[in-house]
Amino acid sequence: MTDKKVTLNNEDGLHARAAALFVREANKYSSDISLEAHGEKVNGKSIIGIMSLGAFKGETVIIYASGADEENAVLGLCKLIENDFVNI
Repeated sequence: MTDKKVTLNNEDGLHARAAALFVREANKYSSDISLEAHGEKVNGKSIIGIMSLGAFKGETVIIYASGADEENAVLGLCKLIENDFVNI
């Protein structure tokens, strides 16, 4: 398992558009992906799960991936967040 902490810097945090972009990126990978905020962990490939976290600008989330491409998955998802959800 690979994981990494990343801070949300985009203005609206994990709102609908950002959650949709996160899920789209997560689904590019075969690994199981989870996202954690406020001590709650959800399926990183579920838009409803991600939006339920209620994570906002300035908060830290942890991305977890487990599988054949786990390192690439975590790096790709961190890059998406670090680029404020601008398509990469």
